[in-house]
Amino acid sequence: MSAPGREEPSGPPGSYAKRVLVTGGAGFIASHVIVSLVEDYPNYLIINLDKILSLKLDYCASLKNLEPVSNKQNYKFIQGDICDSRFVKLLFEVEKIDIVLHFAAQTHVDLSFVRAFEFTYVNVYGTHVLVSAAYEARVEKFIYVSTDEVYGGSLDQEFDESSPKQPTNPYASSKAAAECFVQSYWERYKFPVVITRSSNVYGPHQYPEKVIPKFISLLQHGRKCPLGPLEIGFQESLLTACAWFGSFFLHCVILTFDPLSCIHGSGLQRRNFLYAADVVEAFLTVLRKGEPGEIYNIGTNFEMSVVQLAKELIQLIKETSSESETESWVDYVHDRPHNDMRYPMKSEKIHSLGWKPKVPWEEGIKKTVEWYRENFHNWKDAEKALEPFPVQPPFM
Repeated sequence: MSAPGREEPSGPPGSYAKRVLVTGGAGFIASHVIVSLVEDYPNYLIINLDKILSLKLDYCASLKNLEPVSNKQNYKFIQGDICDSRFVKLLFEVEKIDIVLHFAAQTHVDLSFVRAFEFTYVNVYGTHVLVSAAYEARVEKFIYVSTDEVYGGSLDQEFDESSPKQPTNPYASSKAAAECFVQSYWERYKFPVVITRSSNVYGPHQYPEKVIPKFISLLQHGRKCPLGPLEIGFQESLLTACAWFGSFFLHCVILTFDPLSCIHGSGLQRRNFLYAADVVEAFLTVLRKGEPGEIYNIGTNFEMSVVQLAKELIQLIKETSSESETESWVDYVHDRPHNDMRYPMKSEKIHSLGWKPKVPWEEGIKKTVEWYRENFHNWKDAEKALEPFPVQPPFM
């Protein structure tokens, strides 16, 4: 069952108060959580389960994200796949896990339209494998990291934790389906699961395919986001893939080829942006105080349109002095047929546990820009994130 570079589960040394499993720990948010856990809880063993050494799926993960703690005694990396049920079962048996924070997932919305089966397999099946093994091992808390996108979009209604799930893209649909599996273990067995749904997170360690790091990286490389032509052949092949999914995906999957595109359509879509350090504190709060069977929105009132985001980054990085000069760095591409305008959430429930975001946008974005200036090549294929998207045929 071993693979090159994989550290097999070796069993507990008996010296730690808790043994915490973090899945997808070499990725963006999870790597920040691991660093904080390792440094703040020296009496906890933090186990990072990630399939980073597999070249197929984990392009957006990097062990460089864990360098601050890689030599710490209470940190352990295990290479493995959450979809490998036999390995996951053995992991829980040998490592005697007390707590799970489940971050591992495929997360890029645009990619989910062309690799929907893959997203379903990793995000739904992988989560089911993990929660089932955790239940059998009698884990004391299982935290599932979901997304605000499960609610679907809204222009004015703020979503609370009881709002219905109405996902509008394959990524959000897979996360919503995985939530159902996780929640069922609470409903049927009273297995202590907790679900979180967070706003868009930004900051260091994020692979530059997402809007903020992609904008930053393009501009730092002296490039802008040009308008690109519709590739009819690609659209036709995508429609063929849609036939597998029925009318729902036919409604929302017809995509325009998107070369270097960071602004879809008008760019008026608005997103709530939460700095990585703030969301880490939210997860640690849920770890300490989150109640079994509960769902917690992790949101922020700070909201910005995509076009405003682009212009602010242009002014910050390119130091433009006029509106026309700023506009010269912006190009618009055709929007996909369904792109949610907003994801407004109420977060009073987690506020009652003592958490609120603290890092101002101006501070967080400056730190993020500086980090990418020095660390863009933390991923060996980072340049691919700046290429026209998609760069491969639909997953079928």
